[in-house]
Amino acid sequence: MADLAALIFDVDGTLAETEELHRAAFNAAFAEAGLGWNWSQDDYRRLLKTTGGKERIAVHMSEIGATAGSLDIPALHKAKTAHYTALMAAGGLPLRAGIADLMAQARAAGLRLAISTTTSRPNVEALCHACFGAAGDDVFDIIAAGDEVTTKKPAPDVYQLALERLGLPASSCIALEDSRNGLLSAQAAGIPCIVSASVYTAGDDFTGARAVVAEFSDLGGLSGLSRLGEN
Repeated sequence: MADLAALIFDVDGTLAETEELHRAAFNAAFAEAGLGWNWSQDDYRRLLKTTGGKERIAVHMSEIGATAGSLDIPALHKAKTAHYTALMAAGGLPLRAGIADLMAQARAAGLRLAISTTTSRPNVEALCHACFGAAGDDVFDIIAAGDEVTTKKPAPDVYQLALERLGLPASSCIALEDSRNGLLSAQAAGIPCIVSASVYTAGDDFTGARAVVAEFSDLGGLSGLSRLGEN
């Protein structure tokens, strides 16, 4: 690969194990709306195969036979986001092992840091304030979020947006992901991808990843990650 110039991170499940907070936020929004829905961990694991919160709600409605016009999905998802940001603000969510070190070493080496995620920008901001104590733009050079593209992962759109904003070719970047949909998205954009499965994505098919590790701390820091990117 070309000289490494940027690391591009997924958010949910990659930077931190956020999905249980997302599930709790969905269920709080459902209860608030009087819907009588409650997603179990098994429900959510299945629904995570569909990227995007509004899209998951639509899939659930289809599963239970509810008509698409019977609910204001964007309004329900907005309420879910409010619950999620409140849960984030309560604190206590750590970064995944190895993430902080990779980011610090990348900064010290002059690399740029980017986000490529299917989640919305408010959710990215909530995580950055909770985990870094700063706004997203103060932590990452660019952020490409799911509410800025037409087609979400596994389509390459959000990675292509990240590359466009970075002004870099795919060959000079490495993506870090936790899911098959994320891996497929990075691959479709031509970006080498390192995967560490999260709680909800363990068992996914990661064929084609440059490496699959139990934790990002197993990479051996930036030097180890760079060597994997060259394979």
